[in-house]
Amino acid sequence: MKTVLMVAEKPSLAQSIAKILSNGSSSQRKGVSPSCAIHEFQGSFKGENVFFKMTSVCGHVMALNFSGAFNNWDTCDPIELFQAKTIKKESMPNLNICRHLQKEGKAIDYLVLWLDCDKEGENICFEVIDIVKPIMKNSQNIFRAKFSAITDKDIKQALNTVGKPNKDESMAVDARQELDLRVGCAFTRFQTRYFQGKYGNLDSSLISYGPCQTPTLGFCVERHDQIQTFKPEIYWRILIKTKSGMQLDWQRGRIFDKDVALAFHDRMKNEKPQSVKVESVKEKEKAKQRPQALNTVELLRVASARLGIGPQQTMQIAERLYIQ
Repeated sequence: MKTVLMVAEKPSLAQSIAKILSNGSSSQRKGVSPSCAIHEFQGSFKGENVFFKMTSVCGHVMALNFSGAFNNWDTCDPIELFQAKTIKKESMPNLNICRHLQKEGKAIDYLVLWLDCDKEGENICFEVIDIVKPIMKNSQNIFRAKFSAITDKDIKQALNTVGKPNKDESMAVDARQELDLRVGCAFTRFQTRYFQGKYGNLDSSLISYGPCQTPTLGFCVERHDQIQTFKPEIYWRILIKTKSGMQLDWQRGRIFDKDVALAFHDRMKNEKPQSVKVESVKEKEKAKQRPQALNTVELLRVASARLGIGPQQTMQIAERLYIQ
């Protein structure tokens, strides 16, 4: 019986997919990685009866960094980082993800990648491929599952319609990672050295810079300025409640002139008879769209506005949920 190794982006997703594809009959065992279990079951793939092994990674397996002396702030000029050699190393060595994939991927017949369906997920696909491909029986049997929801229908359809991973999208992430590393490290080192010593009250040991930090900081400062310069303005509203307790809304809404509000109030108070007449009833159906996924900026805004949670705490919660 042929063996299929399937890899998801996080342990909870691997468990959910295994439960759906096995109809709840999968068994679970521990692997080399303390975080990533293996879920095993039998099923059908490509018209054959196969043995499935479902496991996961924990986000990116590899991380980009500079090699050797380029990591030394004292011996390396920041401008050299734009031409310095970069290398990829295991991002979380304590999780043993590379060894985990090497052990579970040895002599498998098929590799099916269930990474998130975005560019980052595509990049992680090729990180997994680089580890598993050399030890597979047939390096051509690598497939990509595309899904948009963790439902029985979506997951089973994804397995039946697997395609190939997108190398171009993965390379786009590689380029972005390299730009982030070179620009971020070079400017962080430069401005940390430049500003320290110039200002006595600068107690930070590191003044970081990043391509994503600059626009994000701009959003934060803009919102801060709006809050600081906000001037409250008094307004009045006409509120009407019927004897039955029904609250009626007035189409005009807020009135910023007290005399006008009092004039309307007095006119309504003296109106005879004080009764309400229903002039028409309209009925229609409405369809509410499912909420869109939040990007980081929108997540911070919603968490602050609706939950009263600050940006730092929001990001800590989001990171913890992602890892879990």
